[in-house]
Amino acid sequence: MAQNFDVIVIGAGPGGYVAAIRAAQLGLKVACVEREHLGGICLNWGCIPTKALLRSAEVYHLMERAKDFGLSAEKFDYDLDKVVARSRGVAKQLTSGVGHLLKKNKVTVIMGTATIPAPGKVSVKTEKGSEELTAKNIILATGARARELPGLEPDGKRVWNYKHALKPPHMPKKLLVIGSGAIGIEFASFFNTLGAETTVVEVMDRVLPVEDAEISVLAKKQFEKQGMKIMEKATVKSLERGADKVTASIETGGKTEKLEFDTVISAVGIVGNVEDLGLEKLGVKIDRTHVVTDEYCRTGVDGLYAIGDVAGAPWLAHKASHEGTMVAELIAGQNAHPIKPNSIPGCTYCNPQVASVGLTEAKAKEAGYKVKVGKFPFIGNGKAIALGEPEGMIKTVFDAKTGELLGAHMVGAEVTELIQGYVVGKTLETTEAELMESVFPHPTLSEMMHESVLSAYGRAIHF
Repeated sequence: MAQNFDVIVIGAGPGGYVAAIRAAQLGLKVACVEREHLGGICLNWGCIPTKALLRSAEVYHLMERAKDFGLSAEKFDYDLDKVVARSRGVAKQLTSGVGHLLKKNKVTVIMGTATIPAPGKVSVKTEKGSEELTAKNIILATGARARELPGLEPDGKRVWNYKHALKPPHMPKKLLVIGSGAIGIEFASFFNTLGAETTVVEVMDRVLPVEDAEISVLAKKQFEKQGMKIMEKATVKSLERGADKVTASIETGGKTEKLEFDTVISAVGIVGNVEDLGLEKLGVKIDRTHVVTDEYCRTGVDGLYAIGDVAGAPWLAHKASHEGTMVAELIAGQNAHPIKPNSIPGCTYCNPQVASVGLTEAKAKEAGYKVKVGKFPFIGNGKAIALGEPEGMIKTVFDAKTGELLGAHMVGAEVTELIQGYVVGKTLETTEAELMESVFPHPTLSEMMHESVLSAYGRAIHF
């Protein structure tokens, strides 16, 4: 006999488990089905373990710079196995926490593989057999996986995807990273800091192509200063694999050259997990491996919603979580508000960090805005100099007519923490006037946010 619920969530990543918890908080009977591990890719193989790795690299980098701070550190080294073990431990701790939260909120967790044979019905294949569930509302939160290009498929030995890179079988000596989005550039930054000779190949005309052009240029300068080789407008055409090396054929400007590496990381995007769910029979529209939804994450099939990575860009955990909350509240009859894409921040945790929200200067102009742009460099900030982090910039973009904050873009130390100030500003529909009148503490990196706003209107004090 089928178990009946108010809501069934398929997937327990940052979208799914948040949706399940919020729905339960609102008094609904909820089941959450997960085929692999609670917390999804983010907690187990993405956001969290990569940040743990990058923190180790950051500390190692600071040890290398000890003399800059009047300190002495000799004969220091790293143990890659222990660095990875710490990363896995952090992920395990948080995964256990998700299980506790689901149990605390009385969500029924079922480990298994789900299909949707008909509207309102979910069949789950478990280790013990199968379970039949019914619910008026079903939330798809099945996430995404790494895209594999023909000829560049990872093998776990010399050619890796993000999972292999998180548990590397060896320390790369000469590394090729294909793709300079957040995933690619973070792994490039990690292994480069630990001593790998690193080359990054990007098919677009600049690294971090979704960021503001000026931010990309400044980031590239810092990457190259750290020893990375950046190849833009370049394509890896093929990989010849050997026992201990990979020969990559790389095309740039119509010319092809062959370069040897001992390790390759493929980070060329993701594809949505839409297969084997029965979506096509239900009439769900799928575009380039992602479920098509409206602003409320409705699929067009009554009672079926899709959130997070499976529902398309931006592929960010915090976007998934907010969509999960919104859908749960919508199902419960609350006054739910759709997520505004231009208010979703993006963060990349390379060295230097990169963060942004809203429109780039180019996109704002393309949209027809007449803009006022402010910029402030880290070198003009006392806290940045005291930290030994004088490289970077904060850039703000305003509507010249109304003063609306259209976008903010940053590169430099701790900008992934700073960006939230502008996110709150955008959510509150702030103008330059409120930001100028806000008092920022001294000495802090956040003062640069104030100065960047002042700069847009010709009022910067310290630069």
